Formats: sequence, structure tokens, C-alpha cells
Amino acid sequence: MEKRRLEKLGIETSLLGFGCMRFPTTAEGKIDEPEAERMVDKAIAAGVNYIDTAYPYHNGESEPVVGRILKKYPRDSFYLATKLPVWLVKNTQDAERIFQEQLERLQTDHIDFYLLHAMNKEKWDSMKELGVVEYCEKLKEEGKIKYLGFSFHDDYEVFEEIIRYRDWDFCQIQYNYMDTEEQAGDKGYALAESLGIPLVIMEPIKGGSLAGFSEDINEKFRALDSDRSIASFALRWVGGHPGVNVILSGMSTMEQVEDNLKTFVDFSPLSEAEDNGIKEIVKELRSRVQNGCTGCRYCMPCPAGVNIPGNFKTWNNYHMYRTYSHVKWAWENEMKEEEQAKNCVKCGKCEGLCPQKLPIRDHLVRVQKDLDGRIYQ
Repeated sequence: MEKRRLEKLGIETSLLGFGCMRFPTTAEGKIDEPEAERMVDKAIAAGVNYIDTAYPYHNGESEPVVGRILKKYPRDSFYLATKLPVWLVKNTQDAERIFQEQLERLQTDHIDFYLLHAMNKEKWDSMKELGVVEYCEKLKEEGKIKYLGFSFHDDYEVFEEIIRYRDWDFCQIQYNYMDTEEQAGDKGYALAESLGIPLVIMEPIKGGSLAGFSEDINEKFRALDSDRSIASFALRWVGGHPGVNVILSGMSTMEQVEDNLKTFVDFSPLSEAEDNGIKEIVKELRSRVQNGCTGCRYCMPCPAGVNIPGNFKTWNNYHMYRTYSHVKWAWENEMKEEEQAKNCVKCGKCEGLCPQKLPIRDHLVRVQKDLDGRIYQ
């Protein structure tokens, strides 16, 4: 198993971390605990020593299941990571109560890696104002947590503000070959590396989006190396960055565990040919984007309630990946029906405000037609 040394902390972790957000589930929607245990056991036997969960995962089931699974292992044989659900914290008493509950759920007396969960500008300002950062520092002084960090979902400028606020032990960002300009992105990676702050990477496969594409793109990956899974290229791309210490993979099946172990037990970063091949694939995928919406939201709010940037983001992703599975959740669940493009009343207010001068009304018609018509399955 590939290991990485976190020089700042003086410890060594497995490059592959087991993310416990996507455990297999039963027909009733509960965690299939026997299968989840089998998967974690296999990963640990192969050398994985970083186990990541969070308070809300699986509707609160993940932490208790992880606690039961790990109870049979010596406590010093693995690193346990979990997160404070900051959106539930209205004062430090809330933070204290939740932390104690997490210790009980996980059947442990300390957390190795403790994160402020899903930081953005609003949540960060709240945590500072409420004194939660100082409370977590107190937990560290008491030995109840070993390392304090944060996970992040916002723009680079907010990331820079947070990471420079104090001397963090580590941080966790989304990073993959399609999202180099999204959220913290390349600039956030470089900043953390320059500051000597260890990096834990989430969404290396972009929620499964980089595990399979339309057949023409899949064939390009197979031409690079037909013996490797498509997902493995994404993992190796991230692992090729020396500042990355842990790559989290939320594994849902034993097959995914086995494939990831194949990638990390005898790890090799991308070759120059593979790296160039992925750059060409990314270039081709991005060339399929239908319009240049930047998500600036100058067009919002829409008088008819249409989520204009949300529609365009889903539409562009649909054409990029050319499979409906890539946008099914975004279109059918995240996007409310009243926010869909079909509700446009063609008033034109948005077009007068768009810095890109996009023909928004015409494009919204195409959005609804393409997604309702399932032009890509």
C-alpha cells in the first residue's frame, strides 16, 4: 500500500483513505453492515489506515457502524477522521454536545483528524463568531482530538482566507482533473503545499462521474491502458501530486474496494503519455459545453423562478459527459420542477443583465428539450 508521510504531523498515512459516505445499503435504505464490514476489513488488511466518516453520513448511521467495525482493531492501528456538522451549531454548547455524541457513536476516547465540515464563507464567519474554532483548539489541548482541520466548498478567495487564519494541521478539498478551476482547485492545492499543510482529497472521481463516460471517451481511456479501470486514472492523477497525503474514495461495493486496492497497493503516477492523453480528453469534454455561462448569477433572481445558472450547469454537464446518469440526480432531485427551464416566460430581463450576452431564452428552450428528450442515455 502506497504511504505518504505528513511531515508537519510526523506520521504516515495510506494514500488511499476509506470514505464511509457511500456504504452499500439494503432494500430499506439502511447500511448493509455485514458487507460494509467485509469491505473495510479487506481495505485494512491491504494497508489502508485512514478511515473517514461524518456526523450526517447515511442519515447518522455511518459513525455508529464505523465505530462497531473498528472496535476489533487496536486503536493505534488506524487514523479515524470525522467532522463537526457546523450547520447544527448555534453555540459552543452545541459543538460540545455533538462532539461527545460522536465519541460515543464511534466508541473511542479521541478523534485523530477532526474537521469543521463543508466550510464556506457564511459557515466560516459563523464558526469564528461563535468561538467554535477556539473550542476545537481546546479539544486538541485536552488530547480529545489530535489534528484539527476543515473541509471546504466555496471559491478560492474564501479558501485562502480560511487556510491563512491559523496554523491548521491539515485541510480537505475537492480535487480532480475536471475541477482544477473549481472551488480551491489548482491554486488552493498550490497554496496548501506552499504552506506545508497536509492535503486530504475528496471527490477524486467526482462522485463517480469520472468512472465512466460515453463509449467514445471510454475507448480513449482503454487505448491508454486497457488493463486499468477508468476510475483508476482519476485516482492516479490526484496521487501524482506530491502535496497530496490522502485520497478519499467512497466505496460502495467490494469490486470498487478491489479495484482501488489494485491501484494503490502497487501505486504508479500517470506516465507522460497518460497525462497528455487525459489532457486531450478533458479538452474534448470541455469543447462540448453548449454555452459560456460562468455562474455569475447577474441574471438572478428570475421573475418566473427559473434557476438559470443551475439549468445551464446541468445542460453543459449533460453534453460534456453524454450520459444521462451524470446529471440524473441534479435534474430530477436538486433542481426543483418550478426552477426548470420550462417555466421561462421569455420576459428577457436576464439577457439585458448577462455579461456574456448569452441568448438565455433560446438556450433555456434547448435545455428543456435536450433533457426531457434524453438525447444521451
